[in-house]
Amino acid sequence: MNFNTKTLSKIAGLSNRQIDYWDRTHFIKPSVSEAAGHGSVRLYSFGDLVQMKVAKTLLDKGVSLQQIRKAISYLKKNMPEVEKPLAELRFLTDGESIFVLTKVKKEIIDTLKSGQLVFSIALGEILEDLKGEIVSLQTEKKYDVVVRGNKYAVVLHPDIEDGGFWVECPALPGCASQGDTVEEALEMIKDAVAGHLAIAGSGRFGKKAS
Repeated sequence: MNFNTKTLSKIAGLSNRQIDYWDRTHFIKPSVSEAAGHGSVRLYSFGDLVQMKVAKTLLDKGVSLQQIRKAISYLKKNMPEVEKPLAELRFLTDGESIFVLTKVKKEIIDTLKSGQLVFSIALGEILEDLKGEIVSLQTEKKYDVVVRGNKYAVVLHPDIEDGGFWVECPALPGCASQGDTVEEALEMIKDAVAGHLAIAGSGRFGKKAS
């Protein structure tokens, strides 16, 4: 599954500006498709999404982007077998330093002896949360809209690839629309239903709103 910037922003909790900056500065680049001029779209993989979420979690814990960059640089140099540290390792942070869980327990014990509170970023939990959010985004939802005093059932579908939503009215074959947000999509389908009825010259498909 691939994600564009808009969908990635929604799931990872990052702004479009952050995602763009991280791409341009080679912090986390899209591994599926890079932007190649006007009209092109960045496409990120699930692994890219995991890296984004871990980086966002570290930032929320008070770690600076510069510190994260230094930690990744160190890990890539000393653990060359790990291709994407942010997506493959488990991190600890006290808001000032970044620690990585290893098989050497003494290293972790020494860190805790410093007397500082350490937060654990559990990669497994992040993966499960992300999967849950993706499933939620993919789930179609049903709404009722009222047009000319008649109620119509419509089905809202998230557009994972391009972002936004598309919506259809099953009672009126071929009647569909889209929008960047749920609210916009529902407003657009109202216009589409009204146009469909105007062309058909009848409102017989609807159910009177109570």
